[in-house]
Amino acid sequence: MTVKRIPLVAGNWKMNFDHLEATYFVQKLAWLLRDAHFDFKRCEVALFPSFTSLRSVQVLVEADRLRVTYGAQSVSVTTQGAFTGDVSADMIAHLGCSYVIVGHSERRKYHPEDDANIVDQVRAVLAAGMQPILCVGESFEERRQGIELDFAVGQVRDVTRDLSDEETSKLIVAYEPVWAIGTGMVATPQSAQEASCAIREDLRETFGADVADAVRILYGGSVTSKNASELISQPDVDGFLIGGAALDVDELAKIARLVLKSTQGR
Repeated sequence: MTVKRIPLVAGNWKMNFDHLEATYFVQKLAWLLRDAHFDFKRCEVALFPSFTSLRSVQVLVEADRLRVTYGAQSVSVTTQGAFTGDVSADMIAHLGCSYVIVGHSERRKYHPEDDANIVDQVRAVLAAGMQPILCVGESFEERRQGIELDFAVGQVRDVTRDLSDEETSKLIVAYEPVWAIGTGMVATPQSAQEASCAIREDLRETFGADVADAVRILYGGSVTSKNASELISQPDVDGFLIGGAALDVDELAKIARLVLKSTQGR
């Protein structure tokens, strides 16, 4: 029997909002969802502020007992020491974070982070008791060559080959075609499903049905309230990792409500 996967709507703020703006956003989002009688047992909502805002978000969430979860946008592979500018997984975990984004295309491009570093990040996040959200996805060039599915599956395999069954089952995969991030272009529901299905089938072949059915697979890339319903209707799409639309609190709340609505038919 297939494991019931709870959809996840994750808002990645990237380098936006100071701690005061972050606090206001979380308060308003919580109010909008509470006003809509949002059922967090059927759909999870998570926010990913910058490091400077995490403590403010933690205080607000804990003080008001909000149901919104949150996480960090990146993590160091080291635990402590002379690493100026790094933030360890233990530090993040002590701020009450549930998740850490790992391997986002912008981190791969601008810093850059390679496969070995990403594997170490995943291990660090898991060891600290949080869940990594592993970002994978092809560029326009891989898509032009027709190897987009093999490319995305290969990125997941590069990480999971070093993980146990238990560790892999805690992984969340975000399929984000690079050509769709911040461009206004979006993968068709069929393309999102094909990629998500290919990733899940590869996990099933390697780790078995229990692990494959437990892993949540998100779609990311120009998600809005206009395309969210079609995308979330796909059987292997378990939610979204949202960038631009996550900066608009009304839009993010609307997407969350659409995803919650979709659970009635699952």
